[in-house]
Amino acid sequence: MPETPVLYVLNGPNLNLLGVREPDIYGRETLADVQALCEAAAASATVVFRQTNHEGELIDWVQEAREKASALVLNPAGYGHTSVALLDALKTLTIPIVECHLSNPAARERFRHRSYVSPVAAGVVSGFGPFSYELAVKAALRLAQEHRAAADRSV
Repeated sequence: MPETPVLYVLNGPNLNLLGVREPDIYGRETLADVQALCEAAAASATVVFRQTNHEGELIDWVQEAREKASALVLNPAGYGHTSVALLDALKTLTIPIVECHLSNPAARERFRHRSYVSPVAAGVVSGFGPFSYELAVKAALRLAQEHRAAADRSV
């Protein structure tokens, strides 16, 4: 794991439309606003912030995080409810994973109640709009610090 924490913040489909798509659910902030919030919340960590509408690309980034990241914050968007392939990629990680959602999936349509990410995540932050990301970033970095300390003790 790198000396300076590297936090991957990965975002799934349609999040590039934040601020325009269903603002009554997702808010008026843009993805650039969310990225700035994450970078500010991460303090001295390096943030790798990405968004894709393509499942395979998201999986490639998860696999990249295996080698390069200290922790992962993931907003899988719709893939969280549908992608076993994403779950399988996440299962290969040994770093902390925090699932993040702008809205509260449990309070929405029934099909959104199931997450394929939650079983492998250390925790889930949802329902607080962009503030969900700030909380998820802080939690992921705290978990990464604890993970590193435990690894150092076992050496």
